[in-house]
Amino acid sequence: MRRYKPDKGWKHKIHEVIYEADTPMGKGFDIILIILIIISVIIVMLESIKELDAKYHSILLAFEWIITIFFTIEYIARVVSIKKPLKYIFSFYGIIDLLSTIPLYISYILAGSQVLLAIRALRLLRVFRILKLVQFLGEASQLKSALKASRAKIIVFLFAVLIVSVLLGTLMYLVEGEEAGFTSIPISIYWTIVTLTTVGYGDIAPITPQGQFIATLIMLVGYGIIAVPTGIVTVEFSKQTKGNSNAKEGTYVHVNTQSCPSCSAEGHRDDASHCYNCGSKL
Repeated sequence: MRRYKPDKGWKHKIHEVIYEADTPMGKGFDIILIILIIISVIIVMLESIKELDAKYHSILLAFEWIITIFFTIEYIARVVSIKKPLKYIFSFYGIIDLLSTIPLYISYILAGSQVLLAIRALRLLRVFRILKLVQFLGEASQLKSALKASRAKIIVFLFAVLIVSVLLGTLMYLVEGEEAGFTSIPISIYWTIVTLTTVGYGDIAPITPQGQFIATLIMLVGYGIIAVPTGIVTVEFSKQTKGNSNAKEGTYVHVNTQSCPSCSAEGHRDDASHCYNCGSKL
């Protein structure tokens, strides 16, 4: 049987460095990328402080351009180093990479759009792949499954809370009236939701003994309501944990950083020889 020999051309070498983290160069590149992302987000924050921006505007802008040029080159390299560039361009990370590159360029057309550079923070999601945080990946997968399994119960719960808010809001409108700030039923429902969730902005407050009594009950109910969705998700999370402990496959998380050289898909099994997305040889 003829053994598969991967292409060792320049595109393959670029792909190994920027898409994968199993090699020292690949991991080093991704770590540098993370550092630049953090620096870029910090620069955007500093620019929002008028005193600092007025004093160091030229320096901050210079750093922004250096980082933006680096990301531009990186984006182009990602596109040209795979066989099916459109797969990457329209993927989640592809769109994020593009959106984190162009704001500084379009800032010369639309003033102030460079603040969108903060979207680069989303690229830090790659840290889970780079550092191979297996336990976090496993826990995140279980939490995702638990939330998905409990979504119907949570929707029913939220619908019940909405009905209670409408009833109590209408009651507060009848009891308090416009003098206390309850000028309409929607405003009263807004106050009820704010009080029920224990946020309590204080922009509207009951002044009658009856209204204060109802408000006290709403606050007490609010503390009890907080525990309901938490309990629902906790039960489902326990089921997921128990199910994974009984299934050998469920306890194993595939941690390789293999990226398909054709469509850039990630998340392959450690023993995979072909891409699950396009079928190309890995």
